[in-house]
Formats: sequence, C-alpha cells, structure tokens
Amino acid sequence: MSGAGAPDFFYREALRLGYVARSAFKLLQMQNQYKLIKPGSSVLDLGCAPGAWLQVACQSLGPLKNGGVVVGIDQKKVKVPSLLCDARVQTVCADVMNLPKHQVRELSPQQQGFSVILSDMCPLISGIRTKDAALSVELGMRALDLAVGGNALSDATIQSGGQSDAGGSGSGLDNCGVLKPGGHLVIKFLESEDVQEFSKICKPLFRKASLLRPKATRSSSREIYFICQSLCSG
Repeated sequence: MSGAGAPDFFYREALRLGYVARSAFKLLQMQNQYKLIKPGSSVLDLGCAPGAWLQVACQSLGPLKNGGVVVGIDQKKVKVPSLLCDARVQTVCADVMNLPKHQVRELSPQQQGFSVILSDMCPLISGIRTKDAALSVELGMRALDLAVGGNALSDATIQSGGQSDAGGSGSGLDNCGVLKPGGHLVIKFLESEDVQEFSKICKPLFRKASLLRPKATRSSSREIYFICQSLCSG
C-alpha cells in the first residue's frame, strides 16, 4: 500500500480509464460479483459526488439502445461526467435526508420506482469513532427507509427484535418505498456493532444480504458495504 496521499494503483487506473474517482472500482467489483445493474435498469445513486458511480452505472446499462436511466442525488451540485456517461444520466441537487419519497419516485421512469438503489453516502468524519459510526447508520437507515418504505421498515425492525423509529404516520405515498420488488440495494457503512443489527433488519426484507469490503477500499478506512439483493414483494 502506498503512503498517505501518494497515488496508488486504483487512483492511477481511474486516471487511465477516465473515471473521476478511484471509488469506481468499488462498484465495478460489486457489479462483477453480484450483477446488480442489468440492461434497461433504473438506477438511483444516493450521495453521487463526484460521479464515479454514475459512470459505472451508465456503463453497466450497456449501449444507449438498451435504455435504462441513472439518477444521482447529492447535497452538492454534481456535473454529469463527460466521459463514460450519456443522456441516460442526470443529477439532482438535494438533501436526501429531507427529500420526500414521492418526489424521489417522480424521478424514476413512469414514476414506477427504481430497480437498483446505490448509497455511497458517508458523514463528515470527525475522528470520534462512535459518533461517526452513529451518523453512518443514520444515513444507512435513511437509504433503507427510502428503498422499502416506512411501514415495511417498521415491521422488519420489530421482527428483528428492535424498536421501530420508522415513520408510518405520513401520507400513503411517503410510506411506500421507491425500490421495485426484486430490486437491489447497496449501502455503505462505517464498521460498528450497529451493522450487525442492521443486518437483522434487512434479512426479512430481501432474499439475500451480504457484506463486502471492496479491494479498492483504503487500508485505513472502516468502510463496508451491505449488498441487499431481491427485495421481497408485499
């Protein structure tokens, strides 16, 4: 591993291949292992800055004639990368934590929801491990709530033996998730004991849930990804 701040293999490869960040290789590994994004998929990328996952998602859709769409949301204004992206990619500047589900659904094709949701959201690192981990879980739970909806999340939390904080008293549209049945969800976390609790919540919601630490993750990082496959219907 190269020293802190020194260009490493994945950084150099990103430059060579036209990716805007080395994080592209994390999603490339997930795609190679799990085949999450298929031709014609509708993909939602939460925390899309600087745009490397937008590039990989668009590539994974295949040729333009295959259709599909990639929508990125970030608090920062993100310009769609000129390389490895096409007209199927768009970005929205918004705070995911405060964005109503029905507004997110409106960004999907025919407002029918997304087939894949990717969350690479991460809190500003303070260096206080417990604080950073708690904020990471908060972002992860928001991504899960956005995907499956407040009612399903509440039921799954109770089923796992926890106490539900998921909102179930809002409008019908905002209690429904934006991930289609059979869809896939990827969420980044900072490793902590809470990740195991999150795993228990996911098990009744998806047919398969796996943990992955991509090879492109820096050795000093505590990042880990939840790969949730095939959202159960109903």
